[in-house]
Amino acid sequence: MSQPFARLTLVACLLASMSGAWSRELPDPRTPHILSEREQAEVVDAWLQERLDTLVLPLMRREGVDMWILVAGEYDEDPVLRTMLPATWLNARRTTILIFHDNGGDTAERMAVARYPVADLFPASWDPEEQPDQWQRVADLIRERDPQAIAIDTSDDYPLADGISAGMRRKLETALGPLGERLVERAGLAVGWLETRIPAEMAVYPHIVRIAHSILAEMFSEANITPGVTTPADLRWFLRQRVTDLGLDTWFHPSVHVQRQAEGAFDIESMSLDSGDVIMPGDFLHVDFGITYLRLNTDTQHHAYVLRPGETEAPRGLRDGLAAANRVQDALTAEFATGRSGNEILAAARRTIEAEGIDGTIYTHPIGYHGHGAGPTIGMWDSQEPRDDLRGRYPMNANTAYSIELNARAAVPEWGGQVVRFMTEEDAFFDGDTVRYLDGRQTEITLVPRQ
Repeated sequence: MSQPFARLTLVACLLASMSGAWSRELPDPRTPHILSEREQAEVVDAWLQERLDTLVLPLMRREGVDMWILVAGEYDEDPVLRTMLPATWLNARRTTILIFHDNGGDTAERMAVARYPVADLFPASWDPEEQPDQWQRVADLIRERDPQAIAIDTSDDYPLADGISAGMRRKLETALGPLGERLVERAGLAVGWLETRIPAEMAVYPHIVRIAHSILAEMFSEANITPGVTTPADLRWFLRQRVTDLGLDTWFHPSVHVQRQAEGAFDIESMSLDSGDVIMPGDFLHVDFGITYLRLNTDTQHHAYVLRPGETEAPRGLRDGLAAANRVQDALTAEFATGRSGNEILAAARRTIEAEGIDGTIYTHPIGYHGHGAGPTIGMWDSQEPRDDLRGRYPMNANTAYSIELNARAAVPEWGGQVVRFMTEEDAFFDGDTVRYLDGRQTEITLVPRQ
């Protein structure tokens, strides 16, 4: 036996003996490319630099403030400040205070009143040897610049814009003395920062959603579903494990639910993460799943049907029900317009679907740095009435992303007229004129097994 052939034989034997471990280590060829930790950090920091240079000053001028102060204690971060930390800063350090000042230039002046500079993004503006009192240094910087309106992150309506703690606010007000009268609440400043997506992010966001879709395609397949054996809990934990194995994260525990013939209408109120059902042929499956990658989040709800023996497609009633949910999506996105409030968009979309006789419910939300992100709220799953708060009145802005989340209820003739709920959710981007789905949307029910 020649040496090359002997080596090949040895390798083949080793691979055969290690086939289980080897298959787990190799990436699924359908999974889009995922960057290494170091590469991810480089991308995150490049995006952050661009965002700080291009977004902050226009937002401050839009909101009518000439200074913005963000304060965070270690492990008690303002949600906005946390998104401004570089990739190597996993948390604030001690008390971290970031200050933006409109000094009339093309970008906002940036300062870190902390023991350390925040990478090269916020130069250190405090020398503890020279001035031991950190809060006094904050007051000195403010007096030197004499801003007329100083924004802090407080809001009755937006938790994401309510980041300064009561204790930190007391310390700030004590340090400022009479200047504390210039503190103002501008929720639109924090919301605007969180909701706005820059072009560099949008070049990659479709890829992130594609990763999430590829994981769902893996789950909804004969490779992971054995009728009569597999449970919804098995699939939920498959998703969690797959996310971990890929080096990703998730912002909520995924859910998988079953609707089946002769079990009555499915209510969102009865959704449980602890269902002990075994998946059977003829079941209509639903998943709600999201990942976090490069600090951006996804949120997807899809459906699958487990074929009965002899079937090659889902019953027509199920296919028509998904089409009705797609029609609700169309009615909703047709109403997206810059300056229109979430309440206005909801009311207009509801008029359309009601005129068409569709029994639908809309509960769409912004997405980006947070899964349930900052921006206009467009309905709630348990209320289709307008919201009497800033979240309902907040205007839609250009360059923002949304989870188009909703459902339609429809009778399925093949199931004796039983009412089924078709719950869909797809991530989309609004550029100010048009809405586009980041990686398409589900218009056909996934079949198990694939046909």
